[in-house]
Amino acid sequence: MSYIILDRDGVINYDSLEYIKSPDEWTPIPGSLEAIAQLNRSGYRVVIATNQSGVARGYYTLQTLDEIHEKMQHELAAVGGYVDEFFFCPHLPTDDCVCRKPKPGLLYAIRDKFKLNLAETFFIGDSLSDAQAAILAGCKPLMVLTGNGQKALADNPALQRIQHFTDLAAAVQHILNH
Repeated sequence: MSYIILDRDGVINYDSLEYIKSPDEWTPIPGSLEAIAQLNRSGYRVVIATNQSGVARGYYTLQTLDEIHEKMQHELAAVGGYVDEFFFCPHLPTDDCVCRKPKPGLLYAIRDKFKLNLAETFFIGDSLSDAQAAILAGCKPLMVLTGNGQKALADNPALQRIQHFTDLAAAVQHILNH
C-alpha cells in the first residue's frame, strides 16, 4: 500500500491569516477533494500532517478541529474520497516541540503508525516548513503554488529545486503519470 502525505491549509483548503477556526470557515480549493479521491481510486492512502497552533492560541478547541476534519471527510465522501488519518501539531512555534513542522516529528509519527518507507513517500505542501520537514524526514517533497506556495518560492530560491505545481490536482496528476 502506498501513502501520500498532505499538508492541509493552503493545499486542500483555502488558508487564512486569521486561522481556520470553524467548519464554516473550512473551504476546499477547487479540485483538491477530487484529487484526493483520484489518489484513493488509484490505490493510495492519504494522510494529513498539519500545524494547528490555533489550538494553543485558544482560537479553537480540539473538538472544533475534529469537527473541521469531519466536514472535510464528509465533503470528500461526496466525491468518493477519504483521508486515513489526521496528524496535527497543536503547539505554538515557541513551544519547541518535535511535532511542529519544519521539524519532522509528525512525519515520523505517520511513518511509525503505518510502517512507511518515507524515502518512497510523497509529502505535498505549500510552505518552507513543509519542504523542510519533508527533507528532514527523507520524504519526496512536492510543492503547490496555492496557499503560501507562491510566496514561499519567491522568498526561498532554494525551493525552486523542489518540483512545484499549480495546485494539488496538478501534483496528483504528476504522481499518477509517473
